[in-house]
Amino acid sequence: MKFPLQFIYDWYRGAIRHPQYRWWVILGTLVYFVSPFDISPDIFPIAGQLDDFVLLTLLITELFQMIVERLQNPDQVIVEDAPEGETIEVDAVSVDDSSN
Repeated sequence: MKFPLQFIYDWYRGAIRHPQYRWWVILGTLVYFVSPFDISPDIFPIAGQLDDFVLLTLLITELFQMIVERLQNPDQVIVEDAPEGETIEVDAVSVDDSSN
């Protein structure tokens, strides 16, 4: 069975960009980083630090990418309380200035 790395990357990226799970993913990544119990124990010279380095790099990359996107689109409205796929209704307001 082949386990593609792209699947892991896509899952992690989707989880960290989901507002409901973002802080849990960040906390879980940091706990994994400092924990002595992981996929490849740190007692092995290179392989032990490699998984920690890859996960931490992925976390930092995604956080910086989200910050850059937020700075490039400061007017973008993000609704964090609405469930995914639910339509949010708003009242329409006319911007026509006919008082002149």
